[in-house]
This record gives sequence, structure tokens and C-alpha cells, in this order.
Amino acid sequence: MKKAALHNLGCKVNAYETEAMQEMLEQAGYEIVPFKEGADVYIINTCTVTNIADRKSRQMLHRARKLNPDAVVVAAGCYVQAQEGKEIDPCIDIVIGNNHKKDLPELLRQYEMQKNIHTEYALEDINRTKEYEELHLTKPGDHTRAYIKVQDGCNQFCTYCIIPYARGRVRSRQMEDVLEEVRDLAGNGYKEVVLTGIHLSSYGIDFDGQRHLLDLIKEVHAVEGIERIRLGSLEPGIITEEFAKELSQMPKVCPHFHLSLQSGCDATLKRMNRKYTSGEYYDRCQILRKYFDQPALTTDVIVGFPGETEEEFEASYAFVDGVDFYETHIFKYSKREGTKAAVMDGQIDEKIKGERSARMIALGEKKRKAYEESFLGKEVEVLFEERAQIDGKTVMTGHTKEYMKIALETEKNISNCIVKVKIENHSQIIR
Repeated sequence: MKKAALHNLGCKVNAYETEAMQEMLEQAGYEIVPFKEGADVYIINTCTVTNIADRKSRQMLHRARKLNPDAVVVAAGCYVQAQEGKEIDPCIDIVIGNNHKKDLPELLRQYEMQKNIHTEYALEDINRTKEYEELHLTKPGDHTRAYIKVQDGCNQFCTYCIIPYARGRVRSRQMEDVLEEVRDLAGNGYKEVVLTGIHLSSYGIDFDGQRHLLDLIKEVHAVEGIERIRLGSLEPGIITEEFAKELSQMPKVCPHFHLSLQSGCDATLKRMNRKYTSGEYYDRCQILRKYFDQPALTTDVIVGFPGETEEEFEASYAFVDGVDFYETHIFKYSKREGTKAAVMDGQIDEKIKGERSARMIALGEKKRKAYEESFLGKEVEVLFEERAQIDGKTVMTGHTKEYMKIALETEKNISNCIVKVKIENHSQIIR
């Protein structure tokens, strides 16, 4: 039995695809082993979202080669897709682009038959394909929560982002294929599913306007055994009165919404080629708060985008302060070769980026604590996941529908059980 080791870099979509490749290898008779010496095959699912991600991808590929010079090294995903047409690193034996991960076992078979005499390629022009690559999971790594990829590609072309060039245009997974996977997961005991994609809000726009994300959520909601539905990152534009109202009438939908912001300043948003104003974004947050009680609103913010003046940063800071997010993920702008932003005038000094980032992070921490404290004295439902030791006490930890992580002191194994817990003090909410 051959041994295979996998390593994932990047987003939740990549993580899903890595788990799907692992399941395919297991079905093909491979033994899955840790990413260290001794594997016959190393698969790295790469990322290219920033120049740093490119570097990490290259480092992991070279690490695999050093771990076993005789192993087959497979580079899959966004980094190698973005390198299409360029010279591939000689340490790589098999190159798998973003619509060919399903072919991994066959590519390994072909490579071995050809006695490893040249690099095997499975790349296509991702910007021309309309085909959704069908992958399927029945046993994700997480024992209680399953991520389900339902969409690939992006049509937005934000000026800082390389992903549309690495992932191609929007391609949606057929609804029945999604539901088949959800039923399999429910049958294997999973209670929570997370619908995810490269640009989740675009789900269905390639279906001739017949089915959209809301329709998919309704169908998943009807699957017996699934008790929670969590949504991946959404664009603000999808949040309408109708969308929010319909979601609020489905009790399985978690009131946890990640709305991508990037900046609270309209001038910066325009340079980013984002498709909304700060005022429109704020209105969408208020719609969610109208239909959900204490929804957890989370977001991403980039500081130090090219041309961001001190006044623009202050406008963004004030906007974030006014929205009261549960969590704010702060990123210092990082150049990505091949994007419009990388060659814009007004690149910001790293020291200034650091100062702005520190201020925004401090604000985010203040808002997070305020949101969590608003639940003190309240009873919440927690899907427990694993046992832990905290301050010498045996506890079970899990997440509320709002994705707050809760600890409960107990000797019982209540993994994969939903239990009502009263939050007596802030120490029960852990990071």
C-alpha cells in the first residue's frame, strides 16, 4: 500500500478540495500519513492570493522533495494555475490545475506507468471553462461541522485580487449534487454544514436565472438530520429584505453573517472596484439586524490600500466603529503581482500600514468583547465538538449559532451534541 501525505494552503474552499482529494486517494487504496518523511506521494494544494502565499506554496513543494527525494510531488490548485504558461519548478512531478483535482488518482497512475520520465500536466485555460468540477465528501476531517463547496470562480475583478485569474468565471454546482452530499453527511452524523464557495453570493447566476443561493439554502434546510446551516462569506448586495426575511424563517440558518467590507471609505472602495458604497453596506447590516436577534456580523478590512490617505483611513475606522461587528479580520495590503492595485500610485509605507493595522485590531477587540458580553446571563445552544483542559479543569468546547466558542465544565463526552448552556461569565467564552 502506497503512502500519501497532503498539505493544504489557503481558504476553506481549498481545505474542502484537499479533503476530497484525500478521500479519493483512500478509495484508490492509498494510506494517508502525516506530512513528514516516509510518504511515497506528497500533494500540496497551493494558494496564490498574495505574493507571500506564492512563496509558502513554493516552500512546501521544496520541503516535500527534501522529505523524500524519490517521492512523487504533486502541486495542485491556485498557485500552479496562475503559473500557466510559465516554467514550472523542477521539484514538481505532477501539476494539477483548478478544474482537474478530481483526476488525481488517474494522473498518479499515468505518471507511474510512464516510469516518471517527465512532468505530468493537467492544466486548462480556467478563464474559458464553464464546467464545475464535481468533488464529493462523505467524511470531512471535522467530526461535527462539514464544509461543502457549492460554487467556484469569481466575476468581480477587485483590483487587489488575483483569484478570478486563478479560479476562472463563476461556475455553480448542480443543486442535486449538493443535496446528495448533504444527505450523505447527515447519514454519517454531521449536524452542521457550512456552504462555501469562491464567491458564494453568485451561486446560480450561471443557471439561466432559475435557481439562486436562497433556493439552495431552502433545499438544504429540508434535509433531515442537518440541524445547522452556516453560510460562508457573502457580498453585501445579496442582503435584501426578501433574502433576510426568508432566512429568518428557517430556524436551522445560523445568525452568523460574514459580509466582506474591505474599506469603510467610499473613495477607497471605488479604487478597489468594490460594487457598493459604505452607506449601502451599512443598510444591509441593518436589514440583518431587523430580522435576526443579535446576529453575529463579521467582516474583512484592508488597511494601507494604495492611495489611502490618513483621512480615508479615519473614515474607514469610523465606519467600522459605527457598525459594531462581532469580529473584524484586519489585513495589511499586500501587493499581488498581476493585479491592477500592484501598479497603482500611492503605495503605502509598511510602517504606516502597521500603525493603521494596530489601531483597527484594537478597535475590533473592543467590539468583540462588547458583543460577547451582551450574551452574559443568556441561554444559548452549543454544538459541542471536543474535550479540552482549561486552567486545570476538564471541559467540552463548542460553538453557538453565532460562532462564539463556549466551554462547559463536564466529565461527560457530549461531542456532536447540541446542549443549552447559560453563559454565567465571560470566562466561558474562549478564543
